[in-house]
Order: sequence, then C-alpha cells, then structure tokens
Amino acid sequence: MVVVAALMRSGHRVLRLWWRVRKPSTYGVKVLVLHPQHPGRCLVVRHSYVDQQWWGLPGGGYKPHKETAEAAAVREVFEELSLPISKTTVLETLTTNREGKVDSLTILTAEAESEEFKLSAELAEARWVSTDLADLPADASISQWLQRALAASRRG
Repeated sequence: MVVVAALMRSGHRVLRLWWRVRKPSTYGVKVLVLHPQHPGRCLVVRHSYVDQQWWGLPGGGYKPHKETAEAAAVREVFEELSLPISKTTVLETLTTNREGKVDSLTILTAEAESEEFKLSAELAEARWVSTDLADLPADASISQWLQRALAASRRG
C-alpha cells in the first residue's frame, strides 16, 4: 500500500504540471457522508497522495457525458472506502481554478448504508466525527471543501 501511495503522489505531481500547461476543464465531486445511525456524525478522510495533512471529504473526478455528479459520488465513495451510500443530494456546485485547471466541483451529501468502511490506497486515514469537528485535534487542518459542505448542510 505504501508503494501505491508513493506512485500516486508522483503521478499527481506530473498531472498538476500538465494542468498548468494545458489548463483543462475538469469535473469533480466531494461527498459529505453522514453516519447511518448517528445524526450529527460524518466521515472525514485524509488522502495519501495529495494534501495529506488536510482532513477533507472523499471524492474525485468524473466525466459528465458518462455519469451524473450523483453517480460519480456513489462510485468515488465506494472506490475509496468500499462504502455504499444512498440519498445523495447536491449541496453546491462551483467553479475553481485550483491546481491550474478549471474545475466544476459539485459538493454533495449522502447517507452511508453502513458504518463499516475499508481504506483504499488513495486514503491514509478516515474516521467518523461529529459535524462540529470537535473529535479532531484542535490544530487539525480542515479542507475548505469540508468546511463548505458542513456550512451548506446546516443551511439546507
């Protein structure tokens, strides 16, 4: 698993360089996964290959001509965590210029069908935490997407 994560980190660095040169349009999803039995708890992750210090949301890229953001959310959470989800709801769609590309990012919420998950090589760590993030250390780095998802879910 360590070798796979190292290869993913290297590949991501090359991809970032390519994005700066080509400036493509991409599509991505981030998913606020809610605990199936405990309201007020969500799943947070740390990726193994990019932004490793940040607690954030599972998710990834998709091609809108092949699948919807909702279908991509289901696929990505299952790929990263072997965790089926349901009841996906779009919280927000925005455009970012992070990493030198134009990315249409859809942030969704979904309900986990189980509390059990299994990490893929893409993830260094995952855990269920309260939605006020009090379970994380006080000095934990929190991704802007996790913060936005939690704020949007409170408004909704």
